[in-house]
Amino acid sequence: MNARKLLVGGTSIALLALSLSACGGAATSSVAKGCQPESTFKTISAGFLTVAAPEFPPFSSNKDGKLTGVDADVIKEFATKNCLDIKVESTAYAGTIPAVQSGRADVAIGCYYRTAIRADIVNLSDPIYTDQMGIISESGVKNIKDLESLKVGTVDGYLWVQDMKKVMGSNLTIYPSAVEMQADLKAGRIQAGLDGFGSAVEMYKTDSKYKVEGAAPDARVIASKEPAQIGFPIGKNNTDMTKAVDLSIAAMKSSGKIAEIVKTYGLPQSAADTGAPRLVK
Repeated sequence: MNARKLLVGGTSIALLALSLSACGGAATSSVAKGCQPESTFKTISAGFLTVAAPEFPPFSSNKDGKLTGVDADVIKEFATKNCLDIKVESTAYAGTIPAVQSGRADVAIGCYYRTAIRADIVNLSDPIYTDQMGIISESGVKNIKDLESLKVGTVDGYLWVQDMKKVMGSNLTIYPSAVEMQADLKAGRIQAGLDGFGSAVEMYKTDSKYKVEGAAPDARVIASKEPAQIGFPIGKNNTDMTKAVDLSIAAMKSSGKIAEIVKTYGLPQSAADTGAPRLVK
């Protein structure tokens, strides 16, 4: 999928019009009386956490009024610990961060890379998990070296694209989205594809012909050694909420909850081992 291109959510996204539908959620809070929140912070609507949620499985999905996905499960846990009901602000992917910027949502979900550009326009939580470089092939290729003799495709905008251009030369085809890449893979015009691991698992989960493997570290491709860290975009002025989210993430990592969640949605448990916070420059 092309939704996580580095330019999306960067400076250019501020120029995009909001593409939002009405909020869902109950009119009154269903949180039990006497609930004691883990942290103290303000939200747009008292008693509610308004979440900007694009349709982007396996990270964020709001079908039939049920919010699911890796990011969704983490943010729901945070809301529960802080005695909040969730209101969902359904958005197009390009409208999600603007929803947070404009104050229409408290937080955004949907596998957002922690980038320096984003950190200039919103607060970013500490890393929740990493988005590993995934290799899609019939034979289950794991090593970048084994791709060098093949025709390979990748989706534009990922962190590894520039490095892979140097490694692959003319054997690399760059696609505007994973849909076009998948079509060429199935037609035999390429022999392997590169996509975010979670997105690839979701896209090929019903096609037993193809295997999705995490790329083994290769010194020539930085993203294979340092996968992008994923965080929640939060309103720039809501420092208290950012601290509260970070506290919750730390607790869920310590308890193994995040490792459990990523495994549930087909990501490797190692994705929960993010290392120290860093920003993609």
